[in-house]
Amino acid sequence: MTFAASRIGAQTTSGRLEEGSVDDPVMDRLEDQIQWYEKRSARDQRDFKRLKYVEIISAAAIPVATAAHAPVLAAAVLGGVVVVIEAVLHLNQYQRNWLVYRSTAETLKTERALYCAGAGHYGATSDPRALLAERVEGVLSHEHQKWRSEQDEGASEQTAAQAS
Repeated sequence: MTFAASRIGAQTTSGRLEEGSVDDPVMDRLEDQIQWYEKRSARDQRDFKRLKYVEIISAAAIPVATAAHAPVLAAAVLGGVVVVIEAVLHLNQYQRNWLVYRSTAETLKTERALYCAGAGHYGATSDPRALLAERVEGVLSHEHQKWRSEQDEGASEQTAAQAS
């Protein structure tokens, strides 16, 4: 049972959803976003750590290969692996995304817990469901704006580098 399903409500005679209904689009969106951010955070953490392990092992193997009088090609290939992995890590920003996605998921979970407990901002409003929708969309909008800003910044840096 999902967290949203534990707040079962019913439809009123007017057909509008009561707060906490299983069919509540606000809670459905919140649950969907929490799951998405948790999944992406876990994936990016896994990818970051796997690539870093390979990079560390490859970098450590270079002096060992040299000391063992391995063919020069072996050290060159290991060095190339390190450079390629570092480039992939930089381009895909796995570590940054992992941390940002984890933070966003935790922020959304905090909003969910406060809403369900009727605590914080939700205890002081006449329409906690509307406030939840506003706050969740605010978190998601802020996250999107940060992402968009970083994309624009990256494009500007790339254009400047190509011009010089």
